[in-house]
Amino acid sequence: MIWILTAVLGFLLIAGLGFAFVGNGNESSAKAIKRAQLVAGNRQNGARIKVKAASDPGARRKQIIADLKDADRRQRKAKVSLSARLRQAGLGASVKTFWLISAGIGVFVFLATTVVGQNPLIGLAAAAGFGLGLPRWVLGFLAKKREKKFTAEFSNALDIIVRGIKSGLPVHDCLKIIARESPEPLGGEFRLLVENLGMGMSIEQALEKAYERMPTSELRFFTIVLNIQQKSGGNLAEALGGLSTVIRARKMMREKIKAMSGEATASAGIIGALPPGVMAMVTMTTPSYMLPLFTDDRGKMMLLGSALWMAMGVFVMKKMINFKV
Repeated sequence: MIWILTAVLGFLLIAGLGFAFVGNGNESSAKAIKRAQLVAGNRQNGARIKVKAASDPGARRKQIIADLKDADRRQRKAKVSLSARLRQAGLGASVKTFWLISAGIGVFVFLATTVVGQNPLIGLAAAAGFGLGLPRWVLGFLAKKREKKFTAEFSNALDIIVRGIKSGLPVHDCLKIIARESPEPLGGEFRLLVENLGMGMSIEQALEKAYERMPTSELRFFTIVLNIQQKSGGNLAEALGGLSTVIRARKMMREKIKAMSGEATASAGIIGALPPGVMAMVTMTTPSYMLPLFTDDRGKMMLLGSALWMAMGVFVMKKMINFKV
């Protein structure tokens, strides 16, 4: 009976795999033809839209808005790889080095908790938290700091391009001036941009590479403006001048929001630091009073629950005071 059941299951498995990989030939062909027709129709519609956008200013404006929305959608949905995150932070380390550092931190934390006399399970949890969370937090902090420096100087770079175009210089020479005169990280990114252009890349491809290293909205706006100007023409100096004004207005808005939300940020910091601060002071003044939390199993469960609730509260407060412009 077992052999018969095995044979039936094997037959069903082989038949299912054959149907999955081969399928119905006529139906697959019909679906393939329909997909090809849809793709061809979409390409023709896209070509007609581009031709219309090149001749109609209103359609060109709609195309710019559609490109901005598509870029924002892709930026939100895209999952940044670890290697790209390392490049955004300006670190020359490889992914292998990053994982080795994370493993070293995890082993050190595990050994430290074991030496103190904690439960090995608590040591493993702490090692996993510090080994996986701490390096990524530091990496994200460095990337955000570098992006802020880049954004702070980007409007000045646009002004250099605008003045260079008005004086008769080509865009490539203006990019060289920015790469030579601007501070880091703006100068370094534009140096890589100029090098990619010198190796034969188009301006669109070089800017896409720059956006992978520095995924800021300002650089994406700059890329879209140059792409639209190359395809449909227009006054590039005027467009970049308007973009520079918009970027400065966004910066002023961010600073205004930061000033208005400063009280809420300080309150969130105080509320988040108060429980662990009080616990540390009580532990230093009367250690016997806090000792059961670290020695008794019920106390350890209470500490774990408190840590989870604190983490949830800090996350909610961060979401409440975090404003994006």
